[in-house]
Amino acid sequence: MTTDPYATLGLTKSATAEDIKKAYRKLVRTSHPDLHVDDAGAEARFKAIAAAYDLLKDPVTRARFDAGEIDAAGMERPQRQYYRDYAEAPGNPYQQGRGYGAQGDPADIFAEILRQHARGGTDGFDPRGFSAAGQDLRYTLSVPFLDAARGGDMRITLPEGSNIAVKIPQGAQDGQTLRLRGKGAAGHGKGTAGDALITLAVQPHPVFRREGDDILLTLPITIDEAVLGAKVSAPTIAGPVSVTIPKGASSGRILRLRGRGVAKPGGQPAGDQLVELRIVAPPVIDDDLCDFLTEWRKTNAHDPRKDMLKEAAT
Repeated sequence: MTTDPYATLGLTKSATAEDIKKAYRKLVRTSHPDLHVDDAGAEARFKAIAAAYDLLKDPVTRARFDAGEIDAAGMERPQRQYYRDYAEAPGNPYQQGRGYGAQGDPADIFAEILRQHARGGTDGFDPRGFSAAGQDLRYTLSVPFLDAARGGDMRITLPEGSNIAVKIPQGAQDGQTLRLRGKGAAGHGKGTAGDALITLAVQPHPVFRREGDDILLTLPITIDEAVLGAKVSAPTIAGPVSVTIPKGASSGRILRLRGRGVAKPGGQPAGDQLVELRIVAPPVIDDDLCDFLTEWRKTNAHDPRKDMLKEAAT
């Protein structure tokens, strides 16, 4: 799959928010692994489509991607620093001597420092007064699914053995990068420390799936619950809740639990939980059930594939 989120959704950069939403919904129907169990590539396509949609549906992250500030995975792109960034900084010692203007050596300011130092610090340049900000350091943090959805506190161990606290924001997404100010490499001289850039790797969950701010769940129900209807317990990311199974429910029917999805900071509305029903036969089919269904079939014949076959032939 391409790493360009627009190309993944079959769009161009001129696409509107409505275009993005329509393209995503169309592609989900053709790539969702639960709907295409025999397609080995469906899961990979679905993940790429979901990641592209998550990035482009948010106007802020879309604008940052278009501006080149983040990549297709939502990770910060390293900022390029040039000689002029240092040479034109207020109070920078480079401005005290000759050879640091627009005609200086922009390829490597440190090479120029060494040359000046080798000449005995001429032109008033003192290498001991050099200051520069520390380097940003990048790390990857594996985050449990529920901690990403609900928010939480974790710690990451640094190479030298120390560790720093990382606050996982509510609704954090896979590939999102957190910036911890001043937690990177130490600065030179009076320069400030760099930042720590923490890229989150959200782990899959055995029960829940995420689509934007919505949580997806496949809920097994029995034959009698499907036919007669029932109240059953269903898990959500905040704990189990009671769900009403309507009478005559079929596999594939989706129930919407409003406000049971992922919430965002700042009091924004939470997403929903979408519960897809799946009828599961009992582990043991006894004689009574077989006899009952045999007699019932004789007078209640029903072909649920009739319309499908007609549509397939047109």
